[in-house]
Amino acid sequence: MSVISPAKAASTGGANAGSSRTRPGKLAESGSPTVRPPAAAHLTDEQVAELGRELDAIRDEVLAKRGAEDAAYIRRVIKVQRGLEISGRAALLVGKNKAAWVAGTTLLSLAKILENMEIGHNVLHGQWDWMRDPDIHSTTWEWDFVTPSRSWQHTHNDLHHRWTNVVGKDNDVGYNLLRMDEQQPWKPMNLGNPLYNAILAPLFEWGIAIYDLELTEFKEGKKSKEALHKDLKALGKKVITQFTKDYAATPAVAMLTGSGKQALYGTLTANAVRNVWAHAVIFCGHFPEGTDTFTEEMAEGETRGDWYIRQMIGSANISGSKFMHIMTGNLSHQIEHHLFPDLPSNRYAEVAPKVREICQRYGLKYTTGPLLKQVGSTWGKIFKLALPGKTAKA
Repeated sequence: MSVISPAKAASTGGANAGSSRTRPGKLAESGSPTVRPPAAAHLTDEQVAELGRELDAIRDEVLAKRGAEDAAYIRRVIKVQRGLEISGRAALLVGKNKAAWVAGTTLLSLAKILENMEIGHNVLHGQWDWMRDPDIHSTTWEWDFVTPSRSWQHTHNDLHHRWTNVVGKDNDVGYNLLRMDEQQPWKPMNLGNPLYNAILAPLFEWGIAIYDLELTEFKEGKKSKEALHKDLKALGKKVITQFTKDYAATPAVAMLTGSGKQALYGTLTANAVRNVWAHAVIFCGHFPEGTDTFTEEMAEGETRGDWYIRQMIGSANISGSKFMHIMTGNLSHQIEHHLFPDLPSNRYAEVAPKVREICQRYGLKYTTGPLLKQVGSTWGKIFKLALPGKTAKA
């Protein structure tokens, strides 16, 4: 199976080789959107086209070098992740010992973060499909997250990556729960913005599972009853699998040492830690100060170059250590990920300086900052937009 290129993925609305659903919104071959975003209004159509060619060249350069070293990297990460998980669950089997419980919970938390971020998220984007390994492929991988892989690939790869930060088309702008942009009309329920987000963080996988059902689309008649029933059935099976593994099997074995309750608390804690971390990283990718949102007119008629621009000015990076980048699934390079969603994640650090230089040369923003700064900025926006008449800087 051949991997879908970012250019082709952008034109079809997805960066995923594993989703069988219809992908929306082909890109225009030439011209410009109905309204170009203010941050890019100074660029001519010719400049936008040239910018697109430059970014295509960066991607082609990585593809030419992609090979055994990259394959060894992802296999090594998977091996480490599985070792962490086995060690963590083993320690929880004797969790009555406080040191064993802390060690087991920590190891399992790290394993779940690594699987969710650097492995699962990126495998499901088709980043490793070129290896033709059926065990590390976007069409076969099922991750350690409540929402089924196929449902997530549709809402994330096909929709979010095509319509990044387009209010009205990208429902990731608030996940149908939070008011995250001044374009979204204020309602009294928005006063609960901070509270909703505080609850969402430790339960993030469940929030995403509900979001992926597309209940709003069903209510609006955009999703059929049959499609919803199919998604509910898939979710039910996944919930049973996750509950059996984390909340039944591990605690049941731990009961042999009198550590059943401690093992249950350990798996609950590990899932909560992973959820809080994933929530923080993902929210920092599109909501901190400096990221733009867009009207539907700004996406109408956009070319590949315009699509590239929207990804760059609508996303934000997180600066930090190599370990931090790996634990974020390299989504700390969110700008590069949105430009090239199917390139191996270990290559994002390599292309980041080139992308930043292009942004500077074309007079475009390149938003980045330390984790705590980006988290604080995101929470600041959540508080501001909870109130009527309050706007957050973009």
